[in-house]
Amino acid sequence: MATSPSSSSLTQSVYESLRADLLSCRLRPGSKLRINDLCKALEVSPSAVREALSRLVPEGLVTSEPQRGFRAAPISASDLKALTELRVEIEGSCLRRSIQLHDIAWEEQLCAALHRLSKTSYREPSDPQRLNEQWVAAHTAFHKALVAGCDNPWRLRIREMLYTQSERYRRLSVPLAHSGRDTLKEHTEIVDAALAGDDDRAVALLSSHLKTTTRILLEADITASMEPSAGQPSVTPAT
Repeated sequence: MATSPSSSSLTQSVYESLRADLLSCRLRPGSKLRINDLCKALEVSPSAVREALSRLVPEGLVTSEPQRGFRAAPISASDLKALTELRVEIEGSCLRRSIQLHDIAWEEQLCAALHRLSKTSYREPSDPQRLNEQWVAAHTAFHKALVAGCDNPWRLRIREMLYTQSERYRRLSVPLAHSGRDTLKEHTEIVDAALAGDDDRAVALLSSHLKTTTRILLEADITASMEPSAGQPSVTPAT
């Protein structure tokens, strides 16, 4: 039987809400995702929650085991190291290819993305320990613009998956970041090298940019403190 439009829309809303909470770590890595608790928090049916969680499993944000239910995917120092190593390789290759194939449209898109990022506050004005969600969107668009000229769709798909996984770790680094870190300068230097056609320098700067977040987290040993939380999960209501 085909899913009704209203049911499909509700499941999509639940999926988006849970995905956002997983990426922001409001649903803590490794925590058990109890269907009944999520139903109460989101005010939706068990079937909508179960289907949404099932959709998040292939994305690597949720794990599922027979008879044991769902959990938010755990984090660890070893996972972070492996993720960063592969992201540096894949995203660097996509950037290099974009520079090699550069055209005016790519340059314009990249400059516009950097401009938007530069005009958006990094931290949430009402809570300096949290990222500004508008900055998150601008940052995502910026990194996508960097590699938009790559002509290998499989590399771009893998890059997107790795970026999504890295988002959870990057969110955790915000309150730990040293005040002297200038992320806008890091982004600008990458763009300057890319526009100059210096692919070696651009890739090296991107690699350093990605590794800095990893270093901050490893030095703070943040992964060791992220124990699953008990009780009802903190989630954003579905709309």
